Amino acid sequence: MLKGKKIILGITGGIAAYKSAELCRRLKKSGAEVQVIMTQSGMKFITPLTMECLSEKEVITEMFPERRMVGTRHISLAQWADLVLVAPATYNLIGKISAGLADDILTTVISSTKAPVVFAPTMNVNMYENPICQQNIEKLRKLGYRFIEPGVGDLACGDVGKGRMAEPEEILNEVIKLLNEKKDLTGKSILVTASRTEEPIDSVRFLSNRSTGRMGFAVAEEAFSRGAKVTLISGPSDLDCSPGINLFKVRTAQEMYKAVKKHFAKSDALVMTSAVSDFAPEKVSSGKIKKQETELSLNLKQTPDILKEMGKQKGKKVLVGFAVETEHEIENAKSKLKEKNLDIIIVNNPNLKGAGFEFDTNIATLIDRKGKAERLPLMSKKELAEKIIDRMVKLLNR
Repeated sequence: MLKGKKIILGITGGIAAYKSAELCRRLKKSGAEVQVIMTQSGMKFITPLTMECLSEKEVITEMFPERRMVGTRHISLAQWADLVLVAPATYNLIGKISAGLADDILTTVISSTKAPVVFAPTMNVNMYENPICQQNIEKLRKLGYRFIEPGVGDLACGDVGKGRMAEPEEILNEVIKLLNEKKDLTGKSILVTASRTEEPIDSVRFLSNRSTGRMGFAVAEEAFSRGAKVTLISGPSDLDCSPGINLFKVRTAQEMYKAVKKHFAKSDALVMTSAVSDFAPEKVSSGKIKKQETELSLNLKQTPDILKEMGKQKGKKVLVGFAVETEHEIENAKSKLKEKNLDIIIVNNPNLKGAGFEFDTNIATLIDRKGKAERLPLMSKKELAEKIIDRMVKLLNR
């Protein structure tokens, strides 16, 4: 699975360094060429000799070795690697990279490479949950660095919590997945909508729903990772996306309609996951409506049916829609698919445990233009995004 791949394995000063030996063995067994770089602290936990035996290469430990060598070897290493994997990655190492520090051979290589960089954190639960650490991780994620989440369990210090480095097999699987990522959307422009819309009642109140945007952001990230130029139009959401995704923020259904209409013509496909408000108040008060003794009535008007309007202009584009149904799910979804001229519709019932809004998971059914329905089990929204993009790629290549 990793034949011909060149991997730098960075080992820093954490007790989980003992797992790095097994990780190195598994990487080699999978066909990778592994160059180990160890920090001074890392060598306190496991010896370079052990890693040399497993990697079949001299372990690099010094920025400036005593014997004569090329002075820019950190650049040569950075250019050589297909992937830089730091396992274990300590609080200190993550902090240094976040701060832009490069004071040893490992941090200098990381700062010089254009290859993907993956961190497998290991530390005490309180260190991991420290707001500074979490801010550093979030900052690096936004910059494109990858993280393999630590596990929860007994820690070397005796505490119990999140901080155990992921097991070698899990790390290997993530490396294989990363280095074999599909690039089947290269050259394609994908338009994605996410989150909810908010329709103002007055200066402080609005009509809306519970959509967080998780599904739409997952679809955008999946399309982006597979080579697409991605435009993401999102309603209110606390989520962030990769820097390479063109993100446009909107609030109301009308604003989303204008943004989609603007970008639709240059797109090869539209995936509309957003939960657009069906109705908006006819009149919006400029100030806050005061509480009254009598009941307050709101007159509502319909908002634009964005997906239906895009369906009229579809041409050869691929259109993917979502439907939330609490009864007669398949029947209602098929009706919407036909009415809006869609290629695929994904329907889910928010009353099912683990499905719908405010969850990282979903339970959905995919229905194509022929009416064929594929019921999917409970899965993460990231996994569902992969399945949606797989279907979309087939349609784009038809």
